[in-house]
Amino acid sequence: MTDELDPQLKARIESYIKDNDVMLFMKGNRHFPRCGFSATVIEVLKRLGVEFATEDILQDPSLRAGIKVFTNWPTIPQLYIAGEFVGGCDIVRDMYESGELATLVQEKLGVTPPDTEG
Repeated sequence: MTDELDPQLKARIESYIKDNDVMLFMKGNRHFPRCGFSATVIEVLKRLGVEFATEDILQDPSLRAGIKVFTNWPTIPQLYIAGEFVGGCDIVRDMYESGELATLVQEKLGVTPPDTEG
């Protein structure tokens, strides 16, 4: 058993993250999330009013396994903002509720979320 990531798959994952300011690796897609955790992160991103890309890991078993190795994070969904791994559903939800995610979006992307309090 190896935790080595295939170089082509690593390059593909890096490309998704580099090419999209907000990238979500998830089960399903933005219109049809296939797990509650993915649906929660989609809802948070919609409330923040940011453009985001998604990739359905259920369509590609190598990506499903590879993204976990890439981040050394065992669960899906996985959210990246401005090239940085933010976390999974619980972290994203907690950051949203505390206002930390809105601050991150504003600092990294220059986007002022419409749903912020203050």
